Amino acid sequence: MPRDDQLLDDLCALLLTAFRYPRTAPPMREQVTPAGFASFLLGASVAMILCGSMTFLIGFLLLPWVIGLLAVVYFAGVVSNLSGLATAILRRIAASSPEEIPDILSSKFTNF
Repeated sequence: MPRDDQLLDDLCALLLTAFRYPRTAPPMREQVTPAGFASFLLGASVAMILCGSMTFLIGFLLLPWVIGLLAVVYFAGVVSNLSGLATAILRRIAASSPEEIPDILSSKFTNF
């Protein structure tokens, strides 16, 4: 059991040492020269230009695929609506009397 207490004491001492504030003042940082700051801004602007150009290129290449996918989805919606319309027309034609026609809309909206 003393071994566990020793281990816990060592762990607490290590944590307290790690989280203690430094006693010495941090060293002063060197001042950034105007040429260094200009170089930093130039590098940042070149990076933004390159990233923007790549983003534009990727978007330009993907645009036809997006338009094609939208056209396929739109076409599927039109076919689905035409299919439903044709089914409704054929049910009306096939029905011999008005009592046999199922009222699809009222059954969908009355069952809340």
